[in-house]
Amino acid sequence: MPFQLDAEVAAVLAKLFESPPPKPPRGDVQTRRANTEGFFTQLSQLRPSIQGIENQDFHVKSADGYEVLCRWFKKEGVPLSNSSAVLYAHGGGMISISIDTYGEIIKNYVSNTGVPFLVVQYRLAPEVQSPKLVEDCFAGLQYLISHAKDLGVDPKRVAVMGDSGGGALAAMLTHYLKSKGETQVCKQILIYPMLDDRTTNDNPNIAPFATWDADSNHTAWEAVLGKDRFQASNVNPVDVPNRMTVQDAKDLPPAYIDVGELDIFHDEIMDYARKLGQAAVSCELHVWPSVPHAFEAFAPDTAVSKRAFEERFRAIKSF
Repeated sequence: MPFQLDAEVAAVLAKLFESPPPKPPRGDVQTRRANTEGFFTQLSQLRPSIQGIENQDFHVKSADGYEVLCRWFKKEGVPLSNSSAVLYAHGGGMISISIDTYGEIIKNYVSNTGVPFLVVQYRLAPEVQSPKLVEDCFAGLQYLISHAKDLGVDPKRVAVMGDSGGGALAAMLTHYLKSKGETQVCKQILIYPMLDDRTTNDNPNIAPFATWDADSNHTAWEAVLGKDRFQASNVNPVDVPNRMTVQDAKDLPPAYIDVGELDIFHDEIMDYARKLGQAAVSCELHVWPSVPHAFEAFAPDTAVSKRAFEERFRAIKSF
């Protein structure tokens, strides 16, 4: 029996995509960026604003001296002492979206877990290319750990987290830390992460449901890596996480990963989780049936989205 879309999610998507914009050609970053940012802005306007969360902006220097914006989210009026914390990289295929667009998404996690988040406004491709994006995230992580006492955080209880392109960066960051001989974070929480630049052909079983398709994936990875390194044989997991071998996976932090069954990233995520397991890295993997990429962002009030959020909240509170 062929795949079917979850009925609740399907009803929401039918309304959201009633008049979709024309599909841009492969390689068109700017149109995809405009479409994605416009769509996520529209989504944020449809949701009630989450109250009781305060934020503060910091700027940190990346490896090349660039000043990276980081935004600290915590519950209002709740003093922190030896708290856990999350370093978060937002989604958008590494080519779009900003902290401002993601505010309500982050507030949802903070409100439901009590765990503070530092969100990094990493630079986007193709204006910069790998490894600058992950270096921006590393600068944010360094700030969080070096200022842990001031922020009320236990530096040994810091996790990295991201969704989609941000999930790629969270995974890249664990490989970056290993390559530099830096102390690892305590956990990696990867939400339908974008892990492989070779996922550029449509799976006919998933293509009818794809909210992020093979053309978009090709476009984004080519922007991140540049034409010379895109799908090259010598790319390492700091640049593309699923290029890792089992040896590369050794000593990475334990992982929580989730993905929809109808997501083009499904197979690469399964492969990544398999290699983590072969390297004796604990990995909790959730595959949500009958839903596409970013299902809970589009349809947060559906039963499957509520289940996914509860599992993520539990993972965030677990360290």
